Amino acid sequence: MDILLKYFPDLTGKQKQQFEQLLPLYQEWNSQINVVSRKDIDLLYERHVLHALAIAKVAKFNPGTSILDLGTGGGFPAIPLAIFFPEVQFTAVDSIGKKIKVVNEVAKALGLENIIGIHSRVEDIKTKHDFIVSRAVAELQQLISWSRKLLKQKHSNIMPNGYWILKGGNLKEEIKALRNNEYVEKYPIWKLYQEEFFEEKYVLYVQG
Repeated sequence: MDILLKYFPDLTGKQKQQFEQLLPLYQEWNSQINVVSRKDIDLLYERHVLHALAIAKVAKFNPGTSILDLGTGGGFPAIPLAIFFPEVQFTAVDSIGKKIKVVNEVAKALGLENIIGIHSRVEDIKTKHDFIVSRAVAELQQLISWSRKLLKQKHSNIMPNGYWILKGGNLKEEIKALRNNEYVEKYPIWKLYQEEFFEEKYVLYVQG
């Protein structure tokens, strides 16, 4: 938790309590269902929670905003973001049912009422959202072609509706491959956090 408070010192008491519960909850679930890499579980706050919250460092969401997490796995980035933005509604989707079970059970244990986990493939989702978040699920062009239809047309935030994506490595080719000259902003995470883990990792905003 110390690493979290280092970068987010203004968390409320309730948020601190919810974030503190994450490690024992994921340790317990990970012993049954492998949702977090075994070598990463003891580094949960750095490699998963803090990484997810890099989006919160660069994006602001108005109350009532609807966000879809595609390929959420065990709930990242959706669960840390749902704790951080309690007035924003999150839908976490994954094609693997047992991972979604973990998402819903962790959310229930935390008392999070602003997130729901859904077992579904992208092509079967019918709901529309203001933003889509994702962590290294697919190449940008593929992710956008799968999911553009899931974005609402009406904008209700400072940034137009679109994508907030956690990605690593050299992204020049992926950005260049976008077919519709989408507007892209790239935020280096190593400028937000000092830890070596975040070198060459980015938050990408792609306007939908």
